[in-house]
Amino acid sequence: METQAITIALVGMLGIGAQWLAWRTGWPAIVLMLAAGFLAGPAFHLIDPEAAFGDMIEPMVSIGVALILFEGGLSLDLRELRHAGDGVGRLVLLGVPLGWLFGSLAAYYVAGLVWPVAVLFGGILVVTGPTVVMPLLRQSAVLQRPATILKWEAIVNDPLGALCAVIAYEYYRLRADGATMIEVVPPMIIAAVLAGLIGYGAARLIAWSFPRGAVPEFLKVPVLLTAVIGVFVFANRIEHEAGLVAVTVMGIALANMNVTSLRSIHPFKQNVAVLLISGIFIMLSASLDVAQLSYFEWRFGLFLLALLFLVRPATILLSLAFSTVPWRERLLLAWIAPRGIVLVAISGLFALRLTELGYGDGNILIGLSFAVVVATIVAHGFTIDLVARWLGVKGSSRPGLLIVGSNDWTIALARQMAALKTPVVVVDASWQRLSPARREGIPFYHGEILDEATEHNLDLSPFQVLVAATENEAYNALVCNEFAHEIGRDSVYQLGDEHDRHALPPSLRGRALFRSGLGVEDVQQKLRHGWSFRRTRLSDEFSFEDAQQALGEDSQMLLVLRKGGAMHFFTHAAAPQPQAGDTIVSFSPPQEELARRDAGKPAASPRKTREQAA
Repeated sequence: METQAITIALVGMLGIGAQWLAWRTGWPAIVLMLAAGFLAGPAFHLIDPEAAFGDMIEPMVSIGVALILFEGGLSLDLRELRHAGDGVGRLVLLGVPLGWLFGSLAAYYVAGLVWPVAVLFGGILVVTGPTVVMPLLRQSAVLQRPATILKWEAIVNDPLGALCAVIAYEYYRLRADGATMIEVVPPMIIAAVLAGLIGYGAARLIAWSFPRGAVPEFLKVPVLLTAVIGVFVFANRIEHEAGLVAVTVMGIALANMNVTSLRSIHPFKQNVAVLLISGIFIMLSASLDVAQLSYFEWRFGLFLLALLFLVRPATILLSLAFSTVPWRERLLLAWIAPRGIVLVAISGLFALRLTELGYGDGNILIGLSFAVVVATIVAHGFTIDLVARWLGVKGSSRPGLLIVGSNDWTIALARQMAALKTPVVVVDASWQRLSPARREGIPFYHGEILDEATEHNLDLSPFQVLVAATENEAYNALVCNEFAHEIGRDSVYQLGDEHDRHALPPSLRGRALFRSGLGVEDVQQKLRHGWSFRRTRLSDEFSFEDAQQALGEDSQMLLVLRKGGAMHFFTHAAAPQPQAGDTIVSFSPPQEELARRDAGKPAASPRKTREQAA
C-alpha cells in the first residue's frame, strides 16, 4: 500500500514536472517525460510500476489511452474537412495500407525481424498520436491546412493502426489451425464497424440526455468519463483494441452534435488528458527493462533511418499524389510523424502475446518502440520549425493580439500594434463598425466571437493575448471568461477597474487594462481630446524612468513589447519590468499639452530625445 502511494506520488511529480520544464524550455515534453521515467526506473530504481501495480498496469494504460483518444476526437470538427478533407481522406484510405506495407518491409529487411513480428510491428507504426502531434503544432505555428491534416491523421489513424496489429496477430495465431486471411480479416472489419456504431450510439445518447436535464450539471463529467470507459471495455469484448475505434468515433460524433454542455467540460478534459499523458509516459518508461535494450543492434539504427527517410516520405508522397495539397505542404507532412503513447502501449501488449506464440523477436518490440518514439520526437520536434520555415508553410511566430470590438480606440490600438509587426485582428459582429478597419487595411473578422462557427472560420492559433473593448462591460467579461481556458486567464484583458465596487467580480472578468483601470468611456473621451498611442524604445542610455519622465505623469502605460514579440500589460495588480531593448506602448495626451506642462523644465538630453519614437 505504501509503495503504491509513493509510486503514484512520484509518477505525478515527475510527469507534471517534465511538462512544466518543457513549457519553460520549449523542448518536446514527451522526451523529458521519457527521460524522467527512465532515470526514475531502470537507472536509479526509485520506482517500479510493475512491482507496485502488477497486472493492473495493462488495464490502467489501456483505459488511459482510450480517454486520450476520446479527448482528441472531441477536438475534431467535420467542418475542418472543407479545407483539408482531400488530404485527410487519402491518408486514411491510402496512407494506412501503404504505411503498413512499407513499415513491415523495413522491419523485415532492415531491422531483421521475423516476418510475423515485422508485419505486426508495421501495423503499429501506422499510428502517430495526438499526444505528440498537438504540442508540436502549438509549438511551431504551422499553416492551418497541414496542421489540420496532421491532427486528423494522428487521431483517426491511432485506432486503425491498433486494428492492423490485431489483424496480424489474429492471423498468425489462427494460422496454426488452418485459418486463411479471408477468414480472419472480414470478422475484424465487422467488429470495427460494430465498435464504431457503439461509440456513435453512446454519443447520441449523451447528446440527447445532457441538454434535456436528464443528467445534473455536477454529474456530467463523471457520467461522460464513465461512459467512455464503459464503451471502451464493451467494444473490446467484441474484439481486441476495437474499443479504441469506439471511443474515437464517440469523441468525433459528440464534437459535431453541438452539445453546448460540453463547452464547460473542455477545461476539465484537457486537465485529465495532461495528467494521463504524464502518468502513462512515466510509468511506461519506468517499466522498461534494461535487458530489453541489450537486444538493440546496429540494424535497428538503420531501421530508424529508413523509417524517417524512406517509409514516411514514400507513404505520404504516394498517398497524396495528384491531390489538391500543395507540394510544400506534402513535403512537410512527409517529414513530420512523431510517435507516442499508443505505439509504446500497443507494442508492450503484443510483445507478450507474440512471445507466448513462440516468436522470440517479440521481446524486441518494447525496446524498439521506445527507440522509435525517441528518434521521431527528437528528429521532428527539434526540426519542425526549421523545416516549416524552409518550406514556407509556417505562420507568424510572433504572439498575436485578438481585439474584440471595433471602435476608435481599438482601431488606434490595432494600428499601433500592426506598426510594431504584431499580428493583430479586430473582431466585431457589425459590418458598419468594422468600416474603419477595412479602410485602413487592418485585418478584421466580421462575426460573433462567441459563435461556435468562429472557431473554425477564424484561425485563433496565432493569438496569445485577447483584449475585449466593446461598450458592454458584461459582454467583455463573458468573452474573457470564454477564452480564458484557451488563451490563459492571465492573457485576457478588458477595460474598466476590476476593483470598482460596481464592477463585476474579478473572477468573472478579464484582467483590467492600465494601472488606473480606465473604462471604455474614459479612453473614448481622452481620444476625442487628442490622446493617442505612442511607442517608446528603451536602451541602455534611455531607461524606463526616462521614458516615464518624457511621456509625462498623465500618460497611461499600456504594455511592454519584448524583442521576440511577447506582450506584457500594465494592470492594477501587476506591472512588468521593462528592460533595454523593450518597446513601451503608452496612451498619452497630445504633444501640445505635454509641452505646456513641461514649460520651464530643463530639456531632455539630445541622446535621450533621439531614443523616443512617435
